[in-house]
Amino acid sequence: MSEVTVYSTQNCPYCRLAKAFLDRNNVPYRSVDVGIDRKAAKEMVELSGQYGVPVIVAGDEVIIGFDTDRLRALFTADVKTDIYDTIIVGAGPAGLTAALYCARKNLKTLMISPDVGGQALESWNIENYMGYRMITGDDLMAKFEEQLKELEIRIELDQVSSLLPTSGGFSIKTVSDLEYKGKTVILTQGKKPRKLGIPREKEFTGRGLSVCATCDGPIFKDKVVGVIGGGNSALTTAIEMSGIAKEVHLFVRSSIRADAVYTSRFTKKQNIITHIGYEVTELIGEDRLSGVSITNRETGEKKEISLDGLFTEIGWIPNTSFVDGLLVLNDQKEIVVDIDCKTSAPGIFAAGDVTSISGKQIIIACGEGAKAALSAFDYLMTN
Repeated sequence: MSEVTVYSTQNCPYCRLAKAFLDRNNVPYRSVDVGIDRKAAKEMVELSGQYGVPVIVAGDEVIIGFDTDRLRALFTADVKTDIYDTIIVGAGPAGLTAALYCARKNLKTLMISPDVGGQALESWNIENYMGYRMITGDDLMAKFEEQLKELEIRIELDQVSSLLPTSGGFSIKTVSDLEYKGKTVILTQGKKPRKLGIPREKEFTGRGLSVCATCDGPIFKDKVVGVIGGGNSALTTAIEMSGIAKEVHLFVRSSIRADAVYTSRFTKKQNIITHIGYEVTELIGEDRLSGVSITNRETGEKKEISLDGLFTEIGWIPNTSFVDGLLVLNDQKEIVVDIDCKTSAPGIFAAGDVTSISGKQIIIACGEGAKAALSAFDYLMTN
């Protein structure tokens, strides 16, 4: 086998997942931190054309991002399908907690998720989870994962493409064309970043445009970057990047809607320039992003801002496309659940940010995950 090199940064959760995938499959690799080694960062860009991590090089193969399809194709064989008591879709706070409770009830459990940690991996600092004054999302999810290691829970790094009822349970298919069968299903697949919806967005993703500042932020040390958004996530990213980049531009469509704890820190940063009432309407560059055009939403005034990197923090949308038509969803496309995490389909439960519950917080997702597991257990005992 050709030598495998993983280009990563210290705080990148998807880099950690890529390395964990290789470790689980006994694939030796060389790890290079491009946040520290500038020569290696240049080498990575020359090999891949990417300014985002991870980048995995195996011989002539260059894998961009934590691409489970390509990793599985290169390094794993097909797996045997069993029938599980419960299949948990998603492995964020809700899913990991549900898995713990399922294991404690001796349920044969499978988790299917493209990552371990979910949306929490994107959090720079978490200050409202009991037991920790402050902890990064990556570190907190690593502790969750560590707690599950001694339990008999199978984790498949894959993405669900369909969920169908069958006689005696459910059939789940993945984008890797694998099929799994379970007697019950717990949906905890969370949400995905909202797209800007402007031309060239896909073209520049990984080439200066990023949705994961915790992953790619260190690559832009002493550079000029932008952040789009006005909520807690956007301000947190701007604050953290102000300690890495030379200058940070914050683009806010209407007004800042962040908690006081973030706004107070934000206003103390001298190298953050705020553009209130401006919308990013054009991405500028040739082979990579070099700037943006912004438009004042009231006057129509346009400006061009030169940037080396741009991070989007404009919200999230539910990952529910594969259950649309099977389950009742609300107007926001969230799965409607009752107080016991039951969905409109018997045997299917849901928890966390993908559901209609109010309060999209890690600690709430954990509680809902526990409830969903207990409800699934009760269902199995009576059906």
